[in-house]
Amino acid sequence: MAEEPPTKRTCLGVDCENDASALQCPKCLSLGIKDSYFCSQDCFKKNWATHKNAHKQENSILSRFFPPNVVSKPDPETGYFNPFPTFNFTGSLRPVYPLSAKREVPKSIPHPDYAEDGLPKLGRALVRTNKIQQLDAKAQEGMRKVCRLAREVLDIAAAAIRPGITTDEIDDIVHKACVERNSYPSPLNYNHFPKSVCTSVNEVICHGIPDKRILLDGDIVNLDVTLYHEGYHGDLNETYYVGDRAKADPDTVRVVEAARECLEQAIKLVKPGTLFREFGNVIEAHAKSKNCSVIRTYVGHGINSIFHCPPNIPHYAKNKAVGECKPGMTFTIEPMIALGKYRDVTWPDNWTSTTIDGKKTAQFEHTLLVTETGVEILTARTATSPGGALPMPTETANGTN
Repeated sequence: MAEEPPTKRTCLGVDCENDASALQCPKCLSLGIKDSYFCSQDCFKKNWATHKNAHKQENSILSRFFPPNVVSKPDPETGYFNPFPTFNFTGSLRPVYPLSAKREVPKSIPHPDYAEDGLPKLGRALVRTNKIQQLDAKAQEGMRKVCRLAREVLDIAAAAIRPGITTDEIDDIVHKACVERNSYPSPLNYNHFPKSVCTSVNEVICHGIPDKRILLDGDIVNLDVTLYHEGYHGDLNETYYVGDRAKADPDTVRVVEAARECLEQAIKLVKPGTLFREFGNVIEAHAKSKNCSVIRTYVGHGINSIFHCPPNIPHYAKNKAVGECKPGMTFTIEPMIALGKYRDVTWPDNWTSTTIDGKKTAQFEHTLLVTETGVEILTARTATSPGGALPMPTETANGTN
């Protein structure tokens, strides 16, 4: 049988319309990622900063097939236990297991492609192409709707925050609120994440897994909510004070309000023509002015019918992100700001990311739509949204970068 002529491939470089050559990314080949072709060595080098995120995602997916087997004995009175007793935690927070059973979403509600096996298909493909979608009017309306629903769910969960509630109870609230809105909670089983919301407490930067630990007066907690509704994802998060002790601590207020202000400052830049790399310059400058540091490991991301897709939005200065804002693009900006060092450590659950020095960290996130003249904040707060800004302390302690 005669072989068919080879299909032309498009270069994976951002906004590159050239046909790809035989040049493939060597790291992709070693990881088993196929079809990562570029037109030239120069184009490959130009796109390296964003393309390498595909390697991180592939490693992350593979690692979750092999969960840690280090466990301790359950407390005889409560049945609770720390699943990682030999791990060198950086702060005072500890996981409190067992996790509750996986919450179910009715089959009548449309599910994303990873809901059954935990593996996002479309997202992985688009990460490798680095092609940034510009949504038409119908898709933009779909994004507006899901983002309004996501804001409703976050506000419901935030209203329940109090000393004594567990993060697992918050997960239950989020899950039920999603289902009531005929929506799928996007984090559930995404790359095998076990819960419907991320709850990140104190030194946890992001991806905290809801468990049996109660929130304490003096804690801060970030709730990261994403909904999948009628084919689109809407993503947002906020950090909240738990009790009056948190609001009375100057350093806690400083890091939370610095994170809030960093996001506000970055959003002011969003308009057609703004380079994606510019957001990090503004964010880091503002964070440093408050004696805080910027976490570098995690980035904002494109979002639409796919949970995570191009572009990547780094939050630190002098980054090498490629591309610029164009009308119809939807993406998140979600700076993670720390009181101490910016480096991070991940717990053995392969999800929970904490600061390396155990100091507190805060985060805020919006899903944004680039318009012809500027930006629309699709997940904007309403007049009744819980939380909100506190006055920044007039005196700040020296931060450590």
